[in-house]
Amino acid sequence: MEKKVLEQEIGSVSYPGRGIVLGRTKDGAKAVIAYFIMGRSENSRNRVFVEEGDGIRTEAFDPSKLVDPSLIIYAPVRVLGDDTIVTNGDQTDTVYEGLKKGKTFEVALRSRAFEPDAPNYTPRISGVIHRQNGEFTYEMSILKSNQHDSSCCNRYLFTYDNPAKGEGRYIHTYMQDGDPLPSYEGEPTLVSIDDTDIDAFTQKVWNSLNEDNKVSLFTRMIDLKTGTTETRIINKNK
Repeated sequence: MEKKVLEQEIGSVSYPGRGIVLGRTKDGAKAVIAYFIMGRSENSRNRVFVEEGDGIRTEAFDPSKLVDPSLIIYAPVRVLGDDTIVTNGDQTDTVYEGLKKGKTFEVALRSRAFEPDAPNYTPRISGVIHRQNGEFTYEMSILKSNQHDSSCCNRYLFTYDNPAKGEGRYIHTYMQDGDPLPSYEGEPTLVSIDDTDIDAFTQKVWNSLNEDNKVSLFTRMIDLKTGTTETRIINKNK
């Protein structure tokens, strides 16, 4: 698979929807996470990320304009011990509770499917980083309808052992803008992670997102030896 330049890959689509990047810094010392949300409607754009415990949640920027919170208000990031979970919906809680009970990432997600937002049937994209003994593995998942047929859920799991330095994987909900929105296709895209500095990494991702549609961005770097984290949040609404 050809390795793509992360910022070019993100910027090549005006509306990728929500996106997850997981990977490793080029010096090998840190695991990397990025999660962004975008919006076309006023309701989707009326959001910000706020910190909650070791993770984050979405919140209405202007509560008076909030129409339907069911698919836009959730905790995208939660931490359970040395596991960090990131998803584009309330399946974050499903994975968290599943891991807590000793289930695998894949098994925990079997109880979930794509979002019930006809006609788009937005895919549920999820990822988890498992840190252990100074190293880590990560998993990514996509649950999507079968070509917008809501009677069938296609389930895909991708597991990455001993991730290479300076590499990551990028998955997002939509291939491009459209009506209905076309679901992501294929395995997560192999991308370069060229930064060891979280601020440089964060700005590259944020600046790559379509200016009209971007809403919020979360990034985190996890020191693999100590488990200490650095986190950044950027919200378009201020």
